[in-house]
Amino acid sequence: MNKRDFLKNSALISGISVLPSWLWSSKPKNKLRTAQVGVGGMQGLFDIKSIASHKSVEVVALCDVDDVELKTAKKVFPNAKTFKDYRKMLDEIGESIDAISVCTPDHSHAPISIMAMKKGIPVYCQKPLTHNVSESREMLRLAKEKNLVTQMGIQVHSFYDYKLATFLIQSGIIGKVKRVRAWCNKSWGYDGTLPEGKDEIPASLDWNLWLGTAKKRPYKEKVYHPHNWRRVVDFGCGTLGDMGVHIFDTPYNALNLDVPFTVKNICRNPNGFSFPEANIVNYKFPGTEFTTDVLEWIWEDGIKAPKYNKELTLPNDDKLPDMGAMFIGEKGKLLLPHFMQLPKLIVKGKYKDLKLKKYKGIESVGKPVRNYESESVKHYHEFVDACLGKGETSAPFSYSARLTETILLGVIASRFPNKTLNWNSKTAKFKESEVNKFLGGNYREF
Repeated sequence: MNKRDFLKNSALISGISVLPSWLWSSKPKNKLRTAQVGVGGMQGLFDIKSIASHKSVEVVALCDVDDVELKTAKKVFPNAKTFKDYRKMLDEIGESIDAISVCTPDHSHAPISIMAMKKGIPVYCQKPLTHNVSESREMLRLAKEKNLVTQMGIQVHSFYDYKLATFLIQSGIIGKVKRVRAWCNKSWGYDGTLPEGKDEIPASLDWNLWLGTAKKRPYKEKVYHPHNWRRVVDFGCGTLGDMGVHIFDTPYNALNLDVPFTVKNICRNPNGFSFPEANIVNYKFPGTEFTTDVLEWIWEDGIKAPKYNKELTLPNDDKLPDMGAMFIGEKGKLLLPHFMQLPKLIVKGKYKDLKLKKYKGIESVGKPVRNYESESVKHYHEFVDACLGKGETSAPFSYSARLTETILLGVIASRFPNKTLNWNSKTAKFKESEVNKFLGGNYREF
C-alpha cells in the first residue's frame, strides 16, 4: 500500500527531555494528553490518528480554522475540545496539554510551535519545520533552552530503506562521498498569471485566522486554502520545502552535514507571488568524515526533472525513479529511490549485491518492511515515547532545524536566480547584504 492510498483510507536530541508535570506527581496518569493544530486534508487527520494510535495517548483538543475539517475530526475524537484559534486553546487549556502536534500551512508552523514551547509543551511539527531561517534558529534555541522533546514530521526518517542507506554510507560502501544529486518531478510552483480580484469567503472558514501572521490579502477560491498555498511565497516553500525535506533527509543525515556555505538557484525571475515551477539548486557544504573536503549537492525539481547527466545513468538502461537521490562516492554510487525501495549499489556501471550480512551491526537497521501503515506510525510513536521518558526522538529540532535552514537557503536563492550566495552560519547572515531581508518575516497582528 503506498502513502497516498493509505492516507486516503485512513541526530539525537541534546540534554535531558523535560517530562510533563503529571509524570512526577503523586498520582501519575497513564496517558499523554495531546492537542492537534491543523486537522484538515489528508495529512492533518493522519497525523492525529497516528499519534492517537499509541496506547498511551489521549487526544484532548483539536484546533482548525475551518469548521468543516474540525467537525470531521471531532467525529473521530468526540471527547476532544475544539477551537478555531490556537492562541485561545493554549491560553485556556495549555496546562492540560502534555504535547502538541502542528500540521498547518508552513507560515504558521513557527508561531504556533513557539507559543507552545514557551509554555513548556513538547512539539511535533510537520515539515518543513519553519517558513524562514530566523524561525528555525529560534525554535532550535527554545528547544535547547527548555530541554523539550521535539520531532519534525518526516516519517520516512524512521523507515527501513532510509536507515539502511544511512548505515551503508557511514560504513563506507562507496568511500567518501563527493557529490549528492537529488530530484523530484513534482512542481509546487506557479509560472502563470497572478490572481486578481477576490471571491466570497466560505462560511466555514475564518480567513483572518488562516492568514495568521502573514500579510492581509483577499480570499481567492482554489488559490490558497485548502491545497495550493505551497506554491505561494507568503505561505509555503515550494517543491524544495515540501518534497525536498523528505529527499534531502537521508543524505543529509547519513553524511552528518551542517548548513552549506554557498547556494545558487537556477530558475526563472521572481514574480513576488509564487515559486518557480522548476529549480536547479547547487549547494556547497563543508566536508565531514563521510565526504570529501567539500561536498557538492545538486537539487532539481519540476515535471522534467532531472535533466540528463552521466552520473545519473543507470545500468541496463533502467529508468530513474521519479524522485530520489544519488550518492556519488570515490568507489561507486548508491541510488536511493523515494520511497519504500531498497537502495541500489552501482560500481563501474553495474549493479552490485549489497551483501548486507558482512556488515557488523546491520541488525540495528531492522528488517525490510513494505507497508506504509506499519512503518509510518513509528515516527509518531517515537515522539510519544520520548515525551513519556522512554527513549529519544530521531528528528529533534537540534537536527531538523539545521536541515530546514539548508532547504530554506535554497528557497531564498530563488529570489536571486543564477547568483551564488555566500552564507555565514556563525553570524546567520549572507555576505550579500541585500539577501538578508528574506531571512525573517514581519508578523501581522491578527
